[in-house]
Amino acid sequence: MNEIILTGSLFASIPIALFAGLVTFFSPCILPIVPGYLGYVSGSAAPRAKLLLGALLFVLGFTAVFVSLTLVSGFAGSIMNYRVVIDRVFGGVVVVLGLVMMGMTNFLQNTIKPSWRPKVGLAGAPLLGIAFALGWTPCIGPALGTVMMLSTQQGSTVNAIILGVCFSLGLGVPFMLVAAGFGWMTRSVGFVKRHIRGFNILGGLMLIIVGVLMLTGNWDWMTAKALEVINGWLQFTPTV
Repeated sequence: MNEIILTGSLFASIPIALFAGLVTFFSPCILPIVPGYLGYVSGSAAPRAKLLLGALLFVLGFTAVFVSLTLVSGFAGSIMNYRVVIDRVFGGVVVVLGLVMMGMTNFLQNTIKPSWRPKVGLAGAPLLGIAFALGWTPCIGPALGTVMMLSTQQGSTVNAIILGVCFSLGLGVPFMLVAAGFGWMTRSVGFVKRHIRGFNILGGLMLIIVGVLMLTGNWDWMTAKALEVINGWLQFTPTV
């Protein structure tokens, strides 16, 4: 099991998945709705503990969807034998997703919003999280699509699940921090709102770089180097 998990590709992909989730949270069609969603899942004038529990259940709801999607991607990758072709095709797709995140492909930016809403309160919070995961595109689509591509490339369902969890953490932890009412988080959200365009461009550029690495075959080289560094750390034993 350790040989499956500890790969250079996984360690190179984990920070990308985390950052992709974080960029998704700060996207222009997710960030403004955060207070409304938090209020909906906990009810109006809810005590802090109930708000936190509602936010956690909401996060678990969309995490279940994202992990399921990356799991399917990882399984598909495990039964595919044309690795070079997969890298080239997915590299092109990731580049396009980066352009979408940067707002350069308007025809792909029609958000699909679910027409149904679960019952307000804690009981409906996980269902609302599921609806959120399935409905809010393209805000979720470009970043999640990249993580799914990386999951397919892993060729391992275990690694795919790890990437799905990392993406969900990147998106879900800020939700929890806002629900907890951390002052510094509130100030950070305000800063991002004022510079939202820059964050979208940064996220899009990250995806484009990953896509180009996959297209040119340099992604494997980079992940191999990452594995060398990791193995060096694991084998290092400090002398007393």
